[in-house]
Amino acid sequence: MNLHAVVHGRNWPLRRQTWLSLGLGILATILLAGMSWAEEDSAENGNEAEQEWPKGHYPLPERGDVIGKDYVVEAREDETLIDIARANNVGYEEIRRANPDVSVWMPGEGTEVLIPGRFILPPVERKGIVINVAELRLYYYPPTREGETPRVETYPIGIGREGFDTPLGITKTTMRLKDPAWYPPRSVREEAAARGETAPAVVPPGPDNPLGRHAILLDIPGYLIHGTNQPDGVGMRASRGCVRMFPEDIESIFDRVPVGMQVHLINQPIKAGWDGDTPYVQVYEALGEQETGMANLMETLAMLQRDDDEPATALNYEMLRELLENPSGEVIALTPAPEPEPEPEEEDESLLWRELAV
Repeated sequence: MNLHAVVHGRNWPLRRQTWLSLGLGILATILLAGMSWAEEDSAENGNEAEQEWPKGHYPLPERGDVIGKDYVVEAREDETLIDIARANNVGYEEIRRANPDVSVWMPGEGTEVLIPGRFILPPVERKGIVINVAELRLYYYPPTREGETPRVETYPIGIGREGFDTPLGITKTTMRLKDPAWYPPRSVREEAAARGETAPAVVPPGPDNPLGRHAILLDIPGYLIHGTNQPDGVGMRASRGCVRMFPEDIESIFDRVPVGMQVHLINQPIKAGWDGDTPYVQVYEALGEQETGMANLMETLAMLQRDDDEPATALNYEMLRELLENPSGEVIALTPAPEPEPEPEEEDESLLWRELAV
């Protein structure tokens, strides 16, 4: 068989099939290798992605009470401090307390802004919704399926201003309303009358509705968890007793909060807990007529009480006293300060001169 017969003759289809099969085999090998590398890379990235939780979402510590971390962002030219707070899941008082020297309205491009994103979980049952009015923050413990990581979500809130205190105690959700109408309470009508105005009987859904687009009714007549058309008031005592959330925050939990879920409203200005073997405390300004003193000290120490089989840890009582007297909202470790190094003994110059004289 000559070359012409191989290339042009009847045996060419066989040769072509052989080369085609060989080429497909090489291509399949390359593709399989690529898929393997991609799967490995995807697995690595997937593990990292699982650790990248949305802002305000954290896996529940298996043992311990501390979640989140503080971090720093740089302000853009057109941002206010309130804009930065909202984008980073903190409220007005939190961002102001953490950045006392930064302008609220004009931080300035490139200004470093501290985001106080570390929290000690409230010392109550980790179930349903927990609202701590003292820190102006809501904690949501969503139900999890088998095999799913237990987690907690936390959001800044606005609460009742002085004279319209948000009620405390254990209650439950009773109804969810999308685009609710607002019926001004008697206090609003009376204030309007004092100004010589007439309050509307009802405010329909829309931009003028102070409830925003989502409302979750509580089993306390007249009290709700709701959105707002004035988001700058989130993180402040500015409502008539209801709990305000940023519109995007309440929208994110609205469909996931079932009717009948427990809601625990507490006033806990002092929180304490553990992260590993380190004790921490977080103290806020007390609301109303609460006072700091020996009772608060004993309460804090009780929160730091560990099981009998846990090794004892020395606490920095001086720092604890300072925090109770000057609350900052920061999560502070209570480990004792390191012992100061002994100063080197100074040589007596008179002895040195006598030695030189000899």
